[in-house]
Amino acid sequence: MRQFVAKIMVIARRDFRAILFSRSFLFFILGPLFPVIVAWMAGGIGASVQGAAGEARLGIAMQAPESALIAEARESLRSAAPRLPGIEILQGDRTGTGEIRAMLADGPGDRKVAAVLSGTLDEPVLSGPGGRIALWRSDVTLMIDEARRLRDLAPGAEGREWPQVALQPMAQPTQIDEVGGRIRTAQAGQTLLFLLTMLLAGMVLSNLVEEKANKIIEVLAAAVPMDAVFFGKLLAMLGVSFVGIGVWGSVAALVLLAGGGGLALLSAPAVGWPVFAMLCIAYFACAYLLLGSLFLSIGGLATTVREVQTLSMPVTMAQLMVFFLASYSLGHQGQPIEMAAAIFPFSSPFAMLARAATQPEIWPHFVAIAWQALWVFLIVRAGAALFRKTVMKSGPAKGRRGLATLLRQLKGRTGRSFTQA
Repeated sequence: MRQFVAKIMVIARRDFRAILFSRSFLFFILGPLFPVIVAWMAGGIGASVQGAAGEARLGIAMQAPESALIAEARESLRSAAPRLPGIEILQGDRTGTGEIRAMLADGPGDRKVAAVLSGTLDEPVLSGPGGRIALWRSDVTLMIDEARRLRDLAPGAEGREWPQVALQPMAQPTQIDEVGGRIRTAQAGQTLLFLLTMLLAGMVLSNLVEEKANKIIEVLAAAVPMDAVFFGKLLAMLGVSFVGIGVWGSVAALVLLAGGGGLALLSAPAVGWPVFAMLCIAYFACAYLLLGSLFLSIGGLATTVREVQTLSMPVTMAQLMVFFLASYSLGHQGQPIEMAAAIFPFSSPFAMLARAATQPEIWPHFVAIAWQALWVFLIVRAGAALFRKTVMKSGPAKGRRGLATLLRQLKGRTGRSFTQA
């Protein structure tokens, strides 16, 4: 057993170094970061363009006294409704369709108005694009109501004092909110686990196909048992995956810290964040090894990239169904469907990770991890045996009886004995 483990580690170190220091792995690590960088740059450019375009403003095309009342109403409501649109007083009470369209196109000076309020306080008219005026309708109604109130006040009367609403945050959330928050944490964990597994497990396929094409796998099989080769490759790929997750996680942590977000967005899992983080690592390793062992067996049977894609597609679709099963069982905890999802090896990591977020018991996770590790061992052994039988053609020897049969066949075809030839 010690020699077998040593051979596994030799293959694992060899593959880990070969992949980690390759240029393709560098681009693989940077690949998922490109959309984040592009989105960040697009957001900055959009904010810059929005700032250059200026804030969308409401043009007021009324008589001077009424326009002044609208402006006063806007200032009066500033403390109670800070998100009211800014206003721009336009000259005159031009109410013609062509004149209003010209106001929307030109605006006062360099600033454009998104909509125009015309008419009177008793019969106001809001003109502009359909989406904009529908969005501003309630705000304009509030300003018109406040302007009418200011108009009807006696001279010298003070403006309205808005009531101050006291906020009283609760020290402990309600049980319903706590359960709902833990379910959201479980869903987030399941989704992240599924995405990382599907993104990283494909490396196993490409690696084995390349080594088959270069005849490297034959050299390895001649020196090391195929079981050790398969186990070593899985461990190497798992180590490379942890390196990738470390890089992506560091970038995500920096983005969350820069944006002021973090784990506070999610409710604390039932087992606590430290234990939940360790279980996330363990269940990712199990999910990756389970799917990777299947992909490794498929890669051993395939000879070209096209065959790899054809053979791996059913496994990918089946894994998606497994994820849906685990997600569905999250809403039926304590029922047979949850037990089935926890027992089935390929859905077990997702179902048990969700259980860690919602249930405080720890001991079921040790049983689940041992159960998943057993299935990894069985799948790898079966895949290695299938590889030896179908690819390496190393079936059991036929012995002397088989050799004698072959000599008789050759003698019958040539008319003379094989030894004489």
